[in-house]
Amino acid sequence: MEYIVICSVAFIVSILTFFSGFGIGTLLMPAFAIFFPVSVAVALTAVVHFFNNILKVGLLGRQADKGMVLRFGIPAVIAAFLGAQLLLMLAQLTPLFSYNLFGHEFSVTPINLVIAGILAFFAFFETLPVLKGFSFGRKHLIIGGILSGFFGGLSGHQGAFRSAFLVKTGIAKESYVATGAVVSAFVDITRLLVYRNIFVNINMRENGLLLFVVIISALMGVIIGKRLLHKVTMSTVQFIVTGMLLFIALGLGTGII
Repeated sequence: MEYIVICSVAFIVSILTFFSGFGIGTLLMPAFAIFFPVSVAVALTAVVHFFNNILKVGLLGRQADKGMVLRFGIPAVIAAFLGAQLLLMLAQLTPLFSYNLFGHEFSVTPINLVIAGILAFFAFFETLPVLKGFSFGRKHLIIGGILSGFFGGLSGHQGAFRSAFLVKTGIAKESYVATGAVVSAFVDITRLLVYRNIFVNINMRENGLLLFVVIISALMGVIIGKRLLHKVTMSTVQFIVTGMLLFIALGLGTGII
């Protein structure tokens, strides 16, 4: 079952979010979280996210804005390290409370509540008019890098902030995608180094094949997404992302997931 669910999500989301610059980590992490602890789900998603970005860099990397990569990327990498360290701390905390529902016991942990809050925030970030139009210029790139990197390290949700800071800086669409992919790849490397202790506790002999298939599914989505440049609408992407964010936030916040 996990192969079908996670691979399908990786493939579909990778297509839908190719040009939005965000979404695959946002939606793939909850799919992993259905079958793994949240901290493990974040780590596994980071691996898939990294390979997804590497392919994007291979396809469009030459069009990345080097100045933006430096001004946005360096603060993002530093903040990602801090966010990833916070994730490890939260993952070690005991559940806040437990309850029984329909004969099953559910536990609500601090990390679940934190991730749920982040998911809900990003859902409203993309839908509320007052937040949806919230964007920034080149002078705010350092601040944007810090926010994007920190949330990227903490939960993998770096793309929404990155998009808000990069999308209206005047760069071309291809350069926007390429710049975001390069920065995101560096953030992924940083948090994967911090997450290494999480992977020690994962039975990779059992889950290595699953991770490989999910990566392939996501890469196939990237290739198809590039071909569908003019056919994927942002309104559809935002609708799907928002619905999934709110659904998973509710599941995590109540301990059901």
